[in-house]
Amino acid sequence: MRADELERLIAAASASSEGEVVTRALSRDIELPHTAGTAVLITLDNGRDHTRPNTLAAQGLAQLNQALDSALARDDIVAIAITGKPFILAAGADLSAFAKIVNRDQALAIARIGHAVFDKLHASRVPTFAFINGVALGGALELTLHCHYRTVSSAASGIALPECFLGLVPGWGGAFLVPNLIGADRAVQLIIENPLNQNKMLNGLQAYELGLADAIFDGADYLARSLDWAGQLVAGSLSVARPEVDRGGSWDEALERARRFVDGKVGGASPGPYRALELMAAAKTSDRAEAYAAEDEALADLIMAPELRASLYAFDLVQKRARKPAGAPESSLARPVTKVGLVGAGLMASQLALVFLRRLRVPVVITDLDQERVDKGLGYVAAEIDRLLGKRRISPDEANRLRALISGTTELVDFADCDFVIEAVFEEMSIKKQVFADLEKHVSTRCALASNTSSLSITRMAADLDHPERVVGFHFFNPVAVLPLIEIVRGPATDEETLARAFAVAKTLKKSAVLVKDATGFVVNRLLLRWMAEIFAAVDEGTPVEVADAALRPLGLPMPPTVLLQLVGPAVALHVLENLHAAFGDRFPVSPNLRALVASGRPGIYDWTPDGEPYVSDETAKLFTVGNQPSTAEQLRQRALNALADEIGLMLAEEVVAAPMDIDLCLILGAGWPFHLGGITPYLDREGVSERVLGRRFLPPGVASVPTT
Repeated sequence: MRADELERLIAAASASSEGEVVTRALSRDIELPHTAGTAVLITLDNGRDHTRPNTLAAQGLAQLNQALDSALARDDIVAIAITGKPFILAAGADLSAFAKIVNRDQALAIARIGHAVFDKLHASRVPTFAFINGVALGGALELTLHCHYRTVSSAASGIALPECFLGLVPGWGGAFLVPNLIGADRAVQLIIENPLNQNKMLNGLQAYELGLADAIFDGADYLARSLDWAGQLVAGSLSVARPEVDRGGSWDEALERARRFVDGKVGGASPGPYRALELMAAAKTSDRAEAYAAEDEALADLIMAPELRASLYAFDLVQKRARKPAGAPESSLARPVTKVGLVGAGLMASQLALVFLRRLRVPVVITDLDQERVDKGLGYVAAEIDRLLGKRRISPDEANRLRALISGTTELVDFADCDFVIEAVFEEMSIKKQVFADLEKHVSTRCALASNTSSLSITRMAADLDHPERVVGFHFFNPVAVLPLIEIVRGPATDEETLARAFAVAKTLKKSAVLVKDATGFVVNRLLLRWMAEIFAAVDEGTPVEVADAALRPLGLPMPPTVLLQLVGPAVALHVLENLHAAFGDRFPVSPNLRALVASGRPGIYDWTPDGEPYVSDETAKLFTVGNQPSTAEQLRQRALNALADEIGLMLAEEVVAAPMDIDLCLILGAGWPFHLGGITPYLDREGVSERVLGRRFLPPGVASVPTT
């Protein structure tokens, strides 16, 4: 690309990067060891600390372009190297700039700029090096791939191409360079499987083993050793041999495996992963120019697609709103927690004990009705500590500290010095009320009493206590170690100090908290059960289970409703549904077939073949009594979406949460709602459901959608 054309594109793209925190490209000369000569070391640095990573947008790319041009114009250098500020190369493209792009020309410009600037590293007459000293996401990792050689720090983490997670493609060379560097099979892992599998990222060793780097060095003297290694290469005393990429049938087999994986994850609902597959398939035979032109077009299309805007909205919720929860009190009000009590020693309570141990690093005491139950809970925690130690996720010293911090008892008097006690007993109001009444006799008046209830009223639990102000809902989601949401439930009597402590504990647990009003089912369970109630009602009417499961497949949800039922457990789902029915009436009908399933003791609707395929057994089918008014998948989808729009409208009117964004955040973090949907409210707006049901949108145009101007 001509210099004047690149300048024109940068000027055009800058219109969408107003307010950009510019990542500067700071150049300095380095004398390479082994008398190799002078190299230019370019350090990416936005001038902020580690909490504000470098990002790449129009003005930052312009600075990198100038730095490269200046270096390449010199005839006295032998190499060019790029690294980042401490712990961070860059966190990829500036997504906030993508959200401001209003037309395809701007989108195409930013795609072409990235290719044009980065390709100078590939075309350089002198060797180019990337020193991956820390976080290298998306475009930053692609930047390194354009270099001739790469090293990585063993202390680095956050190395990934997460574009498909957001509904994009690696559009600055990644879709072409990665399979041609490490082969299609490994490229599928990096570009497709990792992003769609909870956005998995690599550490330095994993990146090296995958073939993304030619050498790995310890973090303490990483830069010095990387420069020494580069000097050896330039001096000719060292060479790099890379394995030849298999361009035979294995390339096509890897992409076919990836397509099946994508179908299973998003079911056609997000175009990004499918475009990535097309680009990777073409990379087998394309030259660089053809591949980059195809990436440009794909990136421009996807930037202007509604799925990306929904993903950016979801990303913003998780990165910003989740960190500053609406309605949370001042953190200065939170009293420190020096000891935690857990009432209950079942599976959920044992999971909670492990999380509190690992994150708070304070004594944790668990109790239950008898010593046998207590010992079982302690045994679970001990086994999990051993498992973590065996996987080297904790050190032997840390394992010993955790073992020393956990204890069990059958006497509530041992809770006297606890600052935070959470109950995780059976979901029955009378039991929970009794637990809190007994606790109040032993704990101090400043001890917060939390309930992990999934649907019951905090207000009723606290009604008979002397100090109802210190009762708060603290609802985790299963599996506790994986799902990041905690619904913090405030009753009318809950005071600011208790609420502040709950938010502080959630933050220390590395969870995201959303403040919700004390209303049956709160947010996640209320919406999931409204949806599942409609599904079960349709099955009762005669809709085949397979059709019911297919109804919401176009949304690309993590799993179909009957599989979710199996995960939660029919008995738990029935119990919560009965609570919701008691509170809200016929909006939450209780299916007689669900009752029959629970009464039978079966774990769910499906059985599985030896090949892992689900089917409804004759035994299960005989449990169901169904009508003769089946729905089609499309009819049921519209029915379920109408019900969700109706329920969300009621929840907002009741002020269960502060805004629609909190409902979206709850479903993303607590139910694995896909990023490409942006949460439920943008999807309902985009499909016209909210206006059809409520006569209005949940979000203004341009929020989670392409701006109109």
